[in-house]
Amino acid sequence: MLCASEKSQGKPFYPISDFYKQKFGEKVFKIPVALAGRCPNMKDGSGLKTCIFCDEWGSFAYPQNQKNSLIEQIKTHQKVVKKRYNSNKFFVYFQAYTTTYTQAKAVRDAFSTALSFEDVVGIVIGTRPDCLSPVLLETFNWVSEQSFMAVELGVQSFDEKQLQWMRRGHTAQKSIEAIQRLKLECPNVNLGIHLIFGWPDETVADVIRAAKLCNELGVDNVKLHNLHVLKNTDLEKNFHAGEFTPIEIDDYSHLVSVFLAHLSPHIAIHRLAATASRWEELVSPAWTRHKMKSFQYVVDYMNQNQVTQGMNFASSL
Repeated sequence: MLCASEKSQGKPFYPISDFYKQKFGEKVFKIPVALAGRCPNMKDGSGLKTCIFCDEWGSFAYPQNQKNSLIEQIKTHQKVVKKRYNSNKFFVYFQAYTTTYTQAKAVRDAFSTALSFEDVVGIVIGTRPDCLSPVLLETFNWVSEQSFMAVELGVQSFDEKQLQWMRRGHTAQKSIEAIQRLKLECPNVNLGIHLIFGWPDETVADVIRAAKLCNELGVDNVKLHNLHVLKNTDLEKNFHAGEFTPIEIDDYSHLVSVFLAHLSPHIAIHRLAATASRWEELVSPAWTRHKMKSFQYVVDYMNQNQVTQGMNFASSL
């Protein structure tokens, strides 16, 4: 297995693209799709409010997709990605809202449809720690018996106070239990988690603890985000009231560096920072608009400070 110590293409971390290339022999690209559904935190669902940082679209990166059938979405995005990257292999990425909050049969049927496409070599699904039913775990295993199956859990934080502040609707313990359950009951599923840095009163110790938990729980990959402000969210109200200040890129780069230094070099990294998928809705910080600039800034920060993923991993055991 590759790892950060091998310095893939000069990167001081282990990128998920290297894992895919090792497993499939070439680059694999994601086709994002959306199933009709709602987040369980929506007011008309469970009586709870949305997470403090979510707008009306939640995790819909492409809200216009929902009006199209799954087959249309796959065909459209596959064509675009194939032309842009000259790619031959794809994952279908069910990312919008919480796909596993949809009925299990609908999810299984959607997976079957996705796998019927030529050059689709696997399924990736984004969900929450509190939306895993026994039937869905069976579905994940069913896919993993015939293809690559990856689950990305929106953990966001392992700190209970931070989760309460963001109104996440689940506890840190729930996230830990969900990870343990997936590792135990779905051993062939590739398991990733999403984490957000930039919370109020967040400390370096919080970040180190998150890295150690990732190591102990045996997650396969991590996707990092910086907390940013979108229009029409409660976080925007806090921002304008002076109750929340988004993290600056220098401070964020420092937290990412500390996290990666304590993270196992064998845990792959999806991304180093968030990108506002809908620029017109971004309020702050402005640097979140620029995917490659923010990515390169974090990489340069790590290189300048001689930080590599896993450099403090042994000492943190």
